[in-house]
Amino acid sequence: MTRFAHPTRRSLRLAGVGAAAVLTLSACSDSSGSDSAADSSASPSGSASAGLSGDVTVFAAASLQESFEELGRQFEQAHPGTTVTFNFAGSDALAASITEGAPADVFASASPRTMKIVTDAGDAEGTPATFARNQLEIATLPGNPENIDSLDDLTDPDLQVVLCDEAVPCGSAAATALEAADLELTPVSYEEDVRAALNRVVLREADAALVYQTDVRAAGDDVEGVDFPEAADAINDYPIALLGEAPNPDAAAAFIELVRSAEGQQVLTGAGFLQP
Repeated sequence: MTRFAHPTRRSLRLAGVGAAAVLTLSACSDSSGSDSAADSSASPSGSASAGLSGDVTVFAAASLQESFEELGRQFEQAHPGTTVTFNFAGSDALAASITEGAPADVFASASPRTMKIVTDAGDAEGTPATFARNQLEIATLPGNPENIDSLDDLTDPDLQVVLCDEAVPCGSAAATALEAADLELTPVSYEEDVRAALNRVVLREADAALVYQTDVRAAGDDVEGVDFPEAADAINDYPIALLGEAPNPDAAAAFIELVRSAEGQQVLTGAGFLQP
């Protein structure tokens, strides 16, 4: 089953009872055990994961939604009795929730910068591992009616262009790409995460948005993607970490193993992510 959650605040680290994030689940599942995010690449059906049970809460960047939901389904099928609960949102909001005490087992961020917020606070167990990379693409209306074929075209004042807020990884990457192109762009809005930016185009509320290529692929026929060379200057690494106060650390580590395994990489590259 699938639920989604929203970030919550910490009044539970010392009290043991907290104002918890209420998560809307995205149907998933979980699996085997390991004690750290780094250096494992076990199959979801590996013997090390025998006997796992309970819930695993994964806070993950919005751009990971389809891929992680698929990995969750695989995990659940391989390990009956476990459930993975996902909270998909902007990486900065998720990092803030974790440092404020929101109960979670795993954090998968869309940039090392937002992961560093968590590691600097001492909330990660071990060293985060990079499991995927992603780069930007221009999302236009189907058929690209404005004939957008470059980053420079987005500076046309007659175009309605949307960017992610610079606080989130997709916005930071967009700023890097624009700087590489020596361009200035004033969007009609800054959105809180990459899916919000993409949806402005899907809903025909904007002519174009700078989003990840994986989000363009996930949107299917609702948008058209346009590559641009400056995207190569703004590729984001995606790190994943087991959290220090994980309620279910063994199953959480096993989920991280799945993400980093050959099976996990196949799902991620199939969604358009680049290998780490």
